Amino acid sequence: MASPYLFLQNLAMVLGVAGLTTLVFQKLHLPVVVGYLIAGIIVGPHLPIPLIADKEIIRTLAELGVILLMFSIGLEFSIRRLIKLAPSTGFIALLECSLMIWIGYITGQFFGWGEKESIYLGTIVAISSTTIIAKAFSEEGVKGKLSELVYGILIAEDLIAILLLTIFSTMGRKGHFHVEELLKASLTLAHFLVFALIIGILVIPRLMKSIVRLNRPETTLITAIGLCFSMALLAQKLGYSVALGAFLAGALIAESGVEKIVEKLVEPVRDMFGAIFFVAVGMLFDPSIVIKHWLAIAILVCVVIGGKFIGVTLGSFLTGFGLRPSVRAGLSLGQIGEFSFILAGVGLATGSTRNFLYGVTIAVSGITTLLTPWLIRLSGPLARFIDDHLPRSLHTFVSVYETWIGQMRSRKVTSTTNARIRHLVLLLGIDFSFLAGFTIGISASLNKLTNILVSMTGLEAQMMKMAIITAGIILSSPFILGIIRCVGGLGILLATKALPASKDGIIDLAHAPRKTLVITLQLLILALVGIPFLALTQPFIPLVFSLSLLLGSLILIGFVFWKRLEDLQGHIKAGAQLVIEALSPQQIQFHDQEQPSMEKMLPGLGAITPITLSETSAVIGKTLGQINLRGLTGATVIAISSKEGNNVFPSGNTVLYAGNILTLTGSQEAIDLARRILEVKKHPLPM
Repeated sequence: MASPYLFLQNLAMVLGVAGLTTLVFQKLHLPVVVGYLIAGIIVGPHLPIPLIADKEIIRTLAELGVILLMFSIGLEFSIRRLIKLAPSTGFIALLECSLMIWIGYITGQFFGWGEKESIYLGTIVAISSTTIIAKAFSEEGVKGKLSELVYGILIAEDLIAILLLTIFSTMGRKGHFHVEELLKASLTLAHFLVFALIIGILVIPRLMKSIVRLNRPETTLITAIGLCFSMALLAQKLGYSVALGAFLAGALIAESGVEKIVEKLVEPVRDMFGAIFFVAVGMLFDPSIVIKHWLAIAILVCVVIGGKFIGVTLGSFLTGFGLRPSVRAGLSLGQIGEFSFILAGVGLATGSTRNFLYGVTIAVSGITTLLTPWLIRLSGPLARFIDDHLPRSLHTFVSVYETWIGQMRSRKVTSTTNARIRHLVLLLGIDFSFLAGFTIGISASLNKLTNILVSMTGLEAQMMKMAIITAGIILSSPFILGIIRCVGGLGILLATKALPASKDGIIDLAHAPRKTLVITLQLLILALVGIPFLALTQPFIPLVFSLSLLLGSLILIGFVFWKRLEDLQGHIKAGAQLVIEALSPQQIQFHDQEQPSMEKMLPGLGAITPITLSETSAVIGKTLGQINLRGLTGATVIAISSKEGNNVFPSGNTVLYAGNILTLTGSQEAIDLARRILEVKKHPLPM
C-alpha cells in the first residue's frame, strides 16, 4: 500500500532539500546550480544522512528535465539561424572534439589504462553538457551572440556524440567496427533530420499559430509540451538522444513566431524538472571515488577545462567570431555531462572498461559542473586580459581578421572559382581518407607483416619492421603531397576571395594582408585535417612520433605566421599614417564621398572611419582602456589625430580629449556600434 506514495515521497524529499540549499546559496550570492548538486549529494546514497531518494524515480524525472531544457534551447533558435551557424559551429565542434579525443587517449595511456579505456576516456572528455550550460547561462543571464555560438557548438557536439555511441554500441555487439557502420549511421541520422525538418516545418509552425490564436494559455502549454515529448520519443525510438528530438521540436516552434509566448509558459515547468536533473547528477557523486582516484580526477578536470578552452577558442577565432567571444565560449564549455555518462555506461556494459571509469566520469562531471558558473563569470575578465596583453603585431592581426572572414563570406566570385574550391575540398577529403586508412592498416598489421617477412627472408625482426615502416612512408607520400597541395591552394583561393588581387599594371595594395590571411587559412585547414587525423590514428602509431610531428608543425607554422604578422603590422602602420596625413587639424570629419577612396587605398582594413569627439561626449577624459571600445564593439582605433600631434596605434592608456579624430577600422556593424558609444552625451551636472 505504500508504493502509490513512493513517487510523492521522493519528489517531496528532492524538491524540499533542493529548495533549502538553493535558498542558502542565493543568500550567499552563489550559483543556484551548485545548490542543486549539493542537494543531490545530501539525498544520495553516498553520505550517512537518513535522506535517500530512489535512484530510478529521480532518474526518470531528471530525463524530463533534460527534455524540457533542450526544448527551451530550441525555442531560442530558428531553423534558419541554425542552418546559418551550422558550417562554422560544425567546424569548431569537429576541431575541438578531435583535439579532446586525442588528449584524452594520451592521458589514459599516461595513467597506464588499457587501450580501449583510453579510447573511451577520449570520447568521454570530448562532449560538453548542453543541459548544464543551458541552466548556467540562464542563471548568469548570458544571451546574444555568445549564447548562439555556444549552443551551436553544443548541438554539433551532440550529433558527434550520437555517431560515437553508434560506433561503440556496434563494437560492443560485434567485437569490431567497419566504416560501413559509420556511413550507415550518418546517413540514417541525416535522413531523420531532413524528414523531421521537412514534415515539421510544414505542420508545427501552422499548428502553434492556430493554438495561440485561441488565447488559452493552458491549451498552448499542453500542446507545446506534447509536441516536445512526441519528438523526443520519436528520436528515442529511432535510436537517437531524446535531447535531439526535444531541441528540434523547440526549433520548429520557433519558426512560428510565437516562441516567446510558449517559452514564458514552459519556463516554470522546465525549471522544476531541470532542478531535479541537477539533483540526480549530485546523487551520482561518490566522495569515496574522489578520495581513491583523486590524482586522475584532478588531472582530468584540468584536461577538460584546458583542452576545451584551447580547442573552442582556437576554432571560434579562426572561423571569424572574434577573440573575446571565442575566449568566453572556450571557458564556458569546460565541463562534461549527460552524454559522457552514457558513453561511460556503454563502455561498462560492453566490458570495454572497468567499473572505476564510470565513477571517475561522474566525479569529473560533478566537479566541472560545480566550476561552470564561476568559469562563465571569469570568461569576460579573462578575455579582456588576454586581449589587452597581446603583442602589438598579434593585436593588430586580431583586430582585422574578423573583417577578412566577413568579406570572404559575403563577396561573390565566379562559378569557375567556386568549382575549383569544391574540387580541392573533394581531393582533400579523398587524400585524408586514404592516408588515415593506409596509416591505420599498416600500423595494425605491422607485427603480422613482420613475422611473414622474417619467415621468408630469415632477417632480424627489427630490420623487417623498419623496412615496412619505410615502405609505408614512401607509399603514403602521394597522399601527403596531395594534402599539402590542397591546403595551399584552398588558402590562396579563399584569401583572394576576401582580398582580391589588383589588376595588371596596378600596385597590389592588399598584398601584405592577403599573405597573412593565406597562411592563417592554411593553418585553419591544416588543423581541420591534422587534428582529426591524430585522433583517428593515435591508437595505432607511437606517441613520440605524433608529438614530434605536432611540435615540428607548430614551430614551422609559428615562425612563418610571425613573419607575416610583422609584414601586416608595417602595412597597417603605413596605412594609419596615410589616414592621419589625409586629416588636417581643422578637419572634423570625412565627407561621405571620400570614404570609399580611402578604403580602396587601404584594402584589408575593413570600413575605415574617422570619428570626431565632441565636447559633450561621455568618453572625454577617459582612456581607451577604460571605455573598452574594441571589447564592446570589435572596432579598433588605429590612429588619433589632434592639433597637438598624431598618435599611430594608441595604447590603452591614451586619454581622449574633445576634438580628437579617432580613426577606426573593423566591420561596418562594429563601426556603427562604436559610433553610438562615442557619440553618447555625458550627463550634465546638477545645478
